[in-house]
Amino acid sequence: MKRMRIVPFLALLALAAPRTHAQEPWVATPLTEKNSFTGEIEGPAVDRDGNIFAVSFARKPTIGRVTPDGKGELWLDMPEGSTGNSIRFDRAGTMYVADYTGHNVLRIDPRTKKVEVFSHEPRMNQPNDLAITANGEFFASDPNWKDGTGQIWHINREGRARRVADNMGTTNGIDISPDGKTLYVNESVQRKVWAFDIGSAGALTNKRLLIAFPDFGFDGMRVDVDGKLYITRHGKGTVAVVSPAGVLVREVPVLGSKPSNICFGGPDGRTAYVTEMEHGRLVQFRTERPGLEFERNRPRAPRNIRKLEK
Repeated sequence: MKRMRIVPFLALLALAAPRTHAQEPWVATPLTEKNSFTGEIEGPAVDRDGNIFAVSFARKPTIGRVTPDGKGELWLDMPEGSTGNSIRFDRAGTMYVADYTGHNVLRIDPRTKKVEVFSHEPRMNQPNDLAITANGEFFASDPNWKDGTGQIWHINREGRARRVADNMGTTNGIDISPDGKTLYVNESVQRKVWAFDIGSAGALTNKRLLIAFPDFGFDGMRVDVDGKLYITRHGKGTVAVVSPAGVLVREVPVLGSKPSNICFGGPDGRTAYVTEMEHGRLVQFRTERPGLEFERNRPRAPRNIRKLEK
């Protein structure tokens, strides 16, 4: 009798706890508890140790750190006047945060948690999402939600910002193709994804429509190693996977109606982490191919050096 009472209780606990490893490709499972983040959870990014960072942990404005098994903690209180959105890591492991209230891109040393302004541009509406190039430069989307317009900025390695596109819709999710030649940016309200050719000093040319959707909004967007786009569909509760040719490959339900952003991590870069606003949590699902940023930032084993024969 005692065993019969214990087993159902443990089974209920297992069902209630977040699953830390998605078992099947394209099947989302919770990573963190509901409401561990606020409803403004955004900007996930993964460090070299596999930890996932996202904004608005427990309260706003903060950055939280979540281990791959789903244990979260408050990692940083943002400086006064700053509110984080997108987070990116460069190849050296330095963190960059789009600070939309301060009109900044912040640079943070993960070891010391020292925060400094990497780039400040008062003409920005609000730096929203960031894309980082292979050589450490940035593109920033910059929506004006009130007017339904937007622009794009290029930021060089010294932090100097230059507007490279304007007269757009509400620019939001942004990323770069694996060969570094194409910039993708979506417009949340207009539900369009645009592609640009990237020229010298971040110049953008040959604007063309990649794909448009008839309903629901967009938010964050990331690219895998094959150049497929993973686009969060705010309001529909899915991540749309789109080929570089603009073909919708699949849609992945993510356990909440308001996914905001996405990144790749896990042991092999094939775990997608999604910030889910309806329940204030991170969810995850497995993919078939690694994310581009994960593969680019993966530490490389040193080459074998042949000893000289005497």
